[in-house]
Amino acid sequence: MHELTLAEIARALAGKRFSAEELATTLLERIRQLDPQLNSFITVTADQALEQARAADTRRAAGDTGVLLGAPIAHKDLFCTKGVRTSCASKILDNFVSPYDATVVEKLAAAGTVSLGKLNMDEFAMGSASESSYYGAVKNPWDISRVPGGSSGGSAAAVAARLIPAATATDTGGSIRQPAALTGLTGIKPTYGRVSRWGMIAYASSLDQGGPLARTAEDCALLLGGMAGFDTKDSTSIDQPLDDYLAALAKPLTGLRIGLPQEYFGAGLDNRIADKVMAVVEELKKLGATIKEISLPNMQHAIPAYYVIAPAEASSNLSRFDGVRFGYRCENPTDLTDLYKRSRAEGFGAEVKRRIMVGTYALSAGYYDAYYLKAQKIRRLIKDDFSAAFKDVDLILGPTTPNLAWKLGEKNADPVSAYLEDIYTITANLAGIPGLSMPAGFIDGLPVGVQLLAPYFQEARLLNVAHQYQQVTDWHRQAPNGF
Repeated sequence: MHELTLAEIARALAGKRFSAEELATTLLERIRQLDPQLNSFITVTADQALEQARAADTRRAAGDTGVLLGAPIAHKDLFCTKGVRTSCASKILDNFVSPYDATVVEKLAAAGTVSLGKLNMDEFAMGSASESSYYGAVKNPWDISRVPGGSSGGSAAAVAARLIPAATATDTGGSIRQPAALTGLTGIKPTYGRVSRWGMIAYASSLDQGGPLARTAEDCALLLGGMAGFDTKDSTSIDQPLDDYLAALAKPLTGLRIGLPQEYFGAGLDNRIADKVMAVVEELKKLGATIKEISLPNMQHAIPAYYVIAPAEASSNLSRFDGVRFGYRCENPTDLTDLYKRSRAEGFGAEVKRRIMVGTYALSAGYYDAYYLKAQKIRRLIKDDFSAAFKDVDLILGPTTPNLAWKLGEKNADPVSAYLEDIYTITANLAGIPGLSMPAGFIDGLPVGVQLLAPYFQEARLLNVAHQYQQVTDWHRQAPNGF
C-alpha cells in the first residue's frame, strides 16, 4: 500500500481494495520502523489518525465519494492543529498546543483526509536544509548523510521515503520547491493568496504560501484542490474561482510557449544539472512546446532583496513570542525585561536570532530607506520582469536548485552559501507568482529537479505540463533504497 501514489490510493479506497483504517495502520507502522533514520516527524498522532480513518470508512459506507476521503497525509508543523502540539520546530513553542485548526487543516479534515502527525522543518521555516530544527536535523532518504532541503524537509523526506503519500508544506523563498527537487518529488507553490494563511504560523507574511508536496503532479492537483480557496479569515486571501486542477491535467501541450531565462544558466549552476534541464526541454518539445530564450535582468538582485524583506517581516512577526502569553518562559526572571530577554534568547535557535537581528537592523531608524525600502523597489522590478516575460511566453523553465543535496553540516559555518541555494526559487515569492518543481533525473544517485513558473493563478497549467512530462518519464516513480 505504501508504494501507491495519492491518486492511486484514492482510486483503491473508492474501489474498496482496502479500508482507510488498514492503510493508516500500515503507514503508522512504517513510520515507527523507518522514521528514526530520517527524523521527519516531530509528532505522530496515531490514535487520532485511526479515529479519523474509521470515520472516513463510515462516511464511505454511507455513500460519501469524496476524492480525498480516507487519504493519509501529514502537516508541516507550522499549521496549527487543534489539540495537537504545533511547535514550528522551535524550543519557544515546544509546549504550545493550538486551540484551533488552521484553515488548511480544517479544509482537508472536512474532505476526509487522515492526518498521521506533524512534520519536522527548519525552525520557524528559516533555512534551506531542515537542519535548524530544535528536534534535530532531517535526513534525506536518498542519502541519509545529506540534507533533504528546507524548510519543508520533513514533509519532503516523509513523502520520498513512502511514509506518507503526500504532505502539506509552505514556501517563503522556495521551501516547497527546493526540498522537492532534492528528494525527487513534485511540489507546487501556488499564487500568493490562493491558499489561506490563517492558522499558519508566519515567517514573512508577504511571502509565505502553503501548498502540497507529493510524488506526482496528479497527487499535487488532488491535494491543492482540497487546500485552496478563498478564506474570509485571511486578509491576504484572494476571492477568485478555483480551476479544476484534475481536469486540466490531460490538456495537450501543443503550442505551449516556454521561456528559458539566460540568467539561469550562468556561473554557479552545476553543469550536470544544466544538462538535465535541457533534457526536459527536449521532452517538452516532443510534446508540442516551443522554446524561446528570455531575460530576467533583475534576478541578480533577488537574494539581497529577499534577505532584507524576509528577515524584516520575521522580526515583526516573531516579536509576539515573548514568554508572557504562551510558549517557552525562562525560569525565575528578575523583572519584565529579563523575562523578555532570556525567554527569547533561550527559546530561539541561532538561525532565527540571526534573521531577527538582520530584520530589526534593516527596519531601524536611519536604515529603513537604505535597505528595506530599496529592497521593496527591487521586488517591484522583479515583478515587472516577470510581467514582461509572460507577454512572450506562457511558462518559464529552469533549474530548481544550482546544486545537488549537500552533506549535513556542510554549510553551517557559512550561512550565505546556504542562502545562495535559493537563487532560482525566491523570485517567484517576491513576485507572488506560482511555481512548481518536478523530478528530472539523477546525478550520482541524487535527485534533480526542474522548475516551472507561470503567471498569477495559472497553477492548473503548471500541473498540466508536469503531468504530461510525467506520462513520458518515470523519474517520479523512483524510490530511495531501503524505503
